[in-house]
This record gives sequence, structure tokens and C-alpha cells, in this order.
Amino acid sequence: MDAMDCGSSDTPRALATEAVHAGREDLASLGLHAPPIDLSTTYPSYDARAEAARIDEFATTGARLDGPPVYARLDNPTVARFEEALARLEGAEAAVAFASGMAALTAVLLARASQGLRHVVAVRPLYGCSDHLLDAGLLGTEVTWTDPAGVADAIRPDTGLVMVESPANPTLAEADIRALAHSCGSVPLLVDNTFATPVLQRPVEQGARIVLHSATKYLGGHGDVMGGVVACDEEFARTLRQVRFATGGVLHPLAGYLLLRGLSTLPVRVRAASGTAAELVRRLATDPRIAQVHYPRIGGAMIAFEVYGDPHDVIAGVRLITPAVSLGSVDTLIQHPASISHRIVAEGDRRSSGVSDRLLRMSVGLEDVEDLWRDLTWALSAPPAAPLRAAAPAGSHGAPAGRPVAVPRPAGL
Repeated sequence: MDAMDCGSSDTPRALATEAVHAGREDLASLGLHAPPIDLSTTYPSYDARAEAARIDEFATTGARLDGPPVYARLDNPTVARFEEALARLEGAEAAVAFASGMAALTAVLLARASQGLRHVVAVRPLYGCSDHLLDAGLLGTEVTWTDPAGVADAIRPDTGLVMVESPANPTLAEADIRALAHSCGSVPLLVDNTFATPVLQRPVEQGARIVLHSATKYLGGHGDVMGGVVACDEEFARTLRQVRFATGGVLHPLAGYLLLRGLSTLPVRVRAASGTAAELVRRLATDPRIAQVHYPRIGGAMIAFEVYGDPHDVIAGVRLITPAVSLGSVDTLIQHPASISHRIVAEGDRRSSGVSDRLLRMSVGLEDVEDLWRDLTWALSAPPAAPLRAAAPAGSHGAPAGRPVAVPRPAGL
């Protein structure tokens, strides 16, 4: 993944280079260095007939309009730059941005349902609100939960989507994306790539047809912008643009600007935080207060661990680490999934998918590892309680139980 195809040259460019330049290639010719922020909500035209023809074309094809976008719900030039850059980083034909990750997932489900394909096959665990959106049938969808080995048997004639998150939130369990894509046959595989980012894996290269991001997390990277984005082929992107226009889940231009800026430092941030996370995992794995550590084979900046003591005491005890939901920011965050991010998932479903009541999830930031370890070990200093023994989830596709013997070092670190 060190080099990738470049849209303006036959010579592949490194991911770090693409992260800086994708979506910005025309700036020098415009006499600009920073991408402009277009805050217009409407775009004037003295030719109403021509505008009518352009709107009709969008309604028919969903293709991005040439020239000004008529109205901001149709498109925005600043957001389009972010979409182009993210598509390049994921190795996809196109990308469509939304107001949040949940708005992006909603658009995908509505797009498939509009074709009469309301059934979804999904692998737990997923982000708690994604799980709830599917399980509650809020959009008229029906979900079949299965493990990766059961995906092929769960597919029906009306199945419109297979969904997996890898590494999964919050257990960091990993799926074999290539094998899953094969099991899906003609049904699109959607991979939530929020935790890994294209720095650590590009699901399209492994057969996934749809890649979802909560852009709020690593793509933005500073905890100050909310957004979502779907990378896919141009045909599906056209349908998503039509859904976005109809439902209104558009990304604000300022958010588009901040996300484009976030992409430029994404490889540096992910690799630096991943190195720190790997060292923290090594230390946690030998700490007698820790029952189990979860860390993906591909590495990354996310850590999950189960404590012998009360996890709420750990949350209350941190001082440098921020006790907050979300992830992917430059500062380290810790949260208790059973209380917050996965509270909306039924307790039995949480536990069967590996989300125990003693599990903590930590998003490692850019602080010095010694400062983080000092804060974490202080928060863990309460006397250990009796271990809470939980049954392993059926069909678990994550890392083996127990402490890791060796901590993987992500490629390029």
C-alpha cells in the first residue's frame, strides 16, 4: 500500500503524497494555495431552460453536473474536492459525502431499498447505532445477523447488502474481507473502514464494493468536524447523490474543507498513533490488572482491553486521557462501550458479540507514550476484583482470546 495509481500521471504515487495532493491539483493553475471554501447555497443563472435541462439530467442519471451546481443540495465544489481525494485514497471510482456517518449508512440502505432489495446480512459487532438502525428496521429493512462463515447461506434473492466492520467496533475483531467478498457473490459487500482508514487497508482492493467512513473520526482527526462518506463505483455513487438530494443529508462546505485538510495529515497521524498504541498494548498485555487485550493484526491506533476491576473506576481516574465517546482525534480518548457507544444494543446481543461489561475502548492520540502510560496505570491502580468470566461469542472472527504474545507492527511504521 506504499504506492497507488495517480489520476494525473502513469507513475504511481505514495499514499502520503496522494493524501497531500488529491483534490488539489488545479489550485496552482487557479493562483491558489489553499482550497477555496464555497459557502453558496444557490447559484444564479439567467438561462432557466438550461438549468431545467441540467436538473432533469441529474434526476435521470445522478451524475455530477458540469458547471455550478444550481443548488447546494445538489453539490458543492468544496465538498467535491474532499470526495475526489477520499475516492483516490480508497482506490474507488467515486465517493459521496454526507452530514454524518449514520447519514451515509442511511443513504446506502435507502439506495438499495429503492431497488426492492431491503434485506441486509450483517456481521456483529458493528458500531452501536449502525446495529440499531439495522436491527430496529427503522428504514423498512430486514437484517439477518450471522458470522462470516454463514454469510453465503444467509443471502436471499432480496438481499441488497452484506455489511461488516473490520476492525470491528469496539472489540477490534477482524474479518477476512477477501473471503467475505467471495461469499457475497453478486451482492455488494460494505466494509466500514473507519478504524483502519485507507492508511492500513483498502477494502476495494480486497473485493468490497462499498466502503463506509464516519469521517468524524480519523479523516477529520481533530474532534472538530462531523461527516460521513461512502467510496464506491460511479454507478452506485449516482444513486447515492440522488438519495442525498432527496433526503438532505448534505455535508456542510466548511466541514468538507476541514475533512480535506484532515486527509493531508492522515498517514502521519495514523502511523504515529499506531506506534504508540502498539507499545501500550505491549505493556497492557503484561499488566496483572488487565484480563485481556484486543488489538488487530493490521495494527492501528485503537485498543480494547478488559479489566479485572471496575471499568467505571478507570474512566473516572484518567486525567490526561479524555473520557469521551468518539475516536480518531489527536488526543487520546477512552470510553466504556456497554455504557455509551453500544448501550443501544440489547444486552444479550452485546455480550454474544464480545462486548463485555468489563471492556474499555481507547483511541490512542499523539501524546508521548510515557505520559499516556503514567495516566493509564494511575487510573488502573484500584485493587483488582475477581475476574468476570464471559462466554466467547459464537463464530468469533476476532483475535484469539488471551493476551497477545506478539504485537504486530503496521506496514510502513
